[in-house]
Amino acid sequence: MPREDNNEKRTITLAVTGASGSRFAREMLRALEADERVGCINFVCSHGGLRVMAEELGIDGRSELLRQLIGCEPRKTRLHNNQDIGANIASGSYPTDAMIVLPCSMGTLAKIALGLASTLIERAADVSLKERIPLILCVRETPLNRIHLRNMSTAAEAGATIYPLIPAFYIQPDSVEEMTRQFVYRLLKHIGLPQNGAYIWNPETEND
Repeated sequence: MPREDNNEKRTITLAVTGASGSRFAREMLRALEADERVGCINFVCSHGGLRVMAEELGIDGRSELLRQLIGCEPRKTRLHNNQDIGANIASGSYPTDAMIVLPCSMGTLAKIALGLASTLIERAADVSLKERIPLILCVRETPLNRIHLRNMSTAAEAGATIYPLIPAFYIQPDSVEEMTRQFVYRLLKHIGLPQNGAYIWNPETEND
């Protein structure tokens, strides 16, 4: 896990692929934009991811995509085309602190597990594995077949963290937004960016 006391601004790659869960990606992007410990966000979305966003969030294509997701002009997020395999995050010499694929489709998982790198997302994930950069795959599918399970095992053995997109209900969220936010906060803590307002389980307090 990255050190939480690192005073340098973090550089995070956020990738979105074609699985259900666009709401989580939007919340993650907003949290990263608002976090003063983060200096740069490299954002890339697959064609499938764009299609799911259109269906789940009403996002209208790639035009003004970041503004539509964040709700204002981005301050530190750079949008990359998934076909641009020459982008900065495609190189191991580019300093990145973590890569998050949220959500991660089973197709993307398979390509990462097999070491394919035909798109920017796949190449950036491959770079993360070879450079030992934290790679978080927020997989989303149900039910899971044997191929899915084997690919998750292969990716984990290569160094990725399999972080299923499963929100918590024990926090008793009063809205979908709160449930989404708490999942994102827990994920950010996992990469060394704990958030104010994150739920912390304390049974002693609960029983008082």
